[in-house]
Amino acid sequence: DVQLQASGGGLVQTGGSLRLSCLGSGFSVDDYAIGWLRQVPGKAREGVAWYTRRDGSTEYADFVRGRFTISRDNFKNTVFLQMNSLKPEDTAVYYCAADAQFRMTMKSDAMAYWGKGTQVTVSS
Repeated sequence: DVQLQASGGGLVQTGGSLRLSCLGSGFSVDDYAIGWLRQVPGKAREGVAWYTRRDGSTEYADFVRGRFTISRDNFKNTVFLQMNSLKPEDTAVYYCAADAQFRMTMKSDAMAYWGKGTQVTVSS
């Protein structure tokens, strides 16, 4: 069965960096639409960065474009989210999610598989 295990969250100061990891099992990360979403209390989950096509094309939310980078290591079956120039407003629980269907947009309710969230806190 498809499983995702996210890790790498923590506490960092404004301007700092973190790298999140999402280890996949039961599937190949390059065969599935996989990406990262985040959620703050009281708000809906929002897409952050994701793969839009099997060829490795990616898309980013405007609020992270140029600061975050999604990548994958097919050998390790792991997807990463490198987060640089972090801001207090990036504080959230970050989730990795996957679905068999690739899409140009990242919709929370369209993702079939979810890992447990990892908390990212950016102090001012």
